[in-house]
Amino acid sequence: MSEQAHAHEEQERNQGRSKADWWLLVAGFVIFSALGFWITPVILYASKPQPVQFSHKLHLEQVDEGCKSCHYFREDGSFSGIPSIKKCMECHGDEPLGDDPREKALIPYIKEGKPIPWLVYSRQPDCVFFSHAAHVASAGMDCAECHGDHGKTDGLRPYEYNRISGYSRDIWGRNILGIGDPPDRMKMDDCADCHRENGVHDSCFVCHK
Repeated sequence: MSEQAHAHEEQERNQGRSKADWWLLVAGFVIFSALGFWITPVILYASKPQPVQFSHKLHLEQVDEGCKSCHYFREDGSFSGIPSIKKCMECHGDEPLGDDPREKALIPYIKEGKPIPWLVYSRQPDCVFFSHAAHVASAGMDCAECHGDHGKTDGLRPYEYNRISGYSRDIWGRNILGIGDPPDRMKMDDCADCHRENGVHDSCFVCHK
């Protein structure tokens, strides 16, 4: 075989290997990207069960003022937040708790007079100031806009949190890329976008005190 033919054959082999290498690279990228999207949340997030399984649906059927029956504004305008065990006992105190496991779970907290250590899905970092009065009482926003329609839920999903930051996964969002809008996530740019759309100041000091 002449040197020219040998060089041509070698060139063809190199081109063949080059194409195969590119295909392997693409396949490897796709496979490891898919594995990354699946494995990263497993590694990054941990979960805890709520201390008591609470049915918003059941309670909404039995109260008169809807969400405001438990999540209300005080006379000074401050927001009550998550109800205390004393608030629960306003309804449950007249009758002994039944055999429902959800009701039985309240007994230790009632006997010891301790608050239920609820894990708050929407808890923001300590540097963030948020006024429910400004958004709900003044701006007329519906709770479901940020928190989702909890009134239809018959139980509480596990609380997921970032192992590194300690923040709730609901802040970043269920999507590992952080893509989405409230109530699927509660990020700073969502608040800023809402403020701009409604002509409200979006300077840093508005939310960061």
